[in-house]
Amino acid sequence: MNNAITYKGYTAIVGFSAEDDCLVGHLAGINDVIGFHADSVEEIRKVFHETVDDYLATCAKIGRAPNKPYSGKVTLRLPPELHAQLAVQAEANGSSLNNWMVAALNRVVEQHA
Repeated sequence: MNNAITYKGYTAIVGFSAEDDCLVGHLAGINDVIGFHADSVEEIRKVFHETVDDYLATCAKIGRAPNKPYSGKVTLRLPPELHAQLAVQAEANGSSLNNWMVAALNRVVEQHA
């Protein structure tokens, strides 16, 4: 089950609140804390879009750059042996380490989607 929705590059994680008897969501991957709620799937999508639009408009109004969801850069600390094994696998497949790891991570994400 995928409980994430995306709009304008922003992703929201949506769940059900038994306490409030409604759907609740929050923007994921940014430092600002932004949440919203609705009573139906159709409404949660609409409110999510409005929330992102309002967030971007508010940032523009106050002259502050909105948080970007993700930069595309990830820093990993790997054991040297694993780093070497990954580099060898990438080279054996005729790829750079970066491209090989992106492809491998894409396969994992697709398996869990």
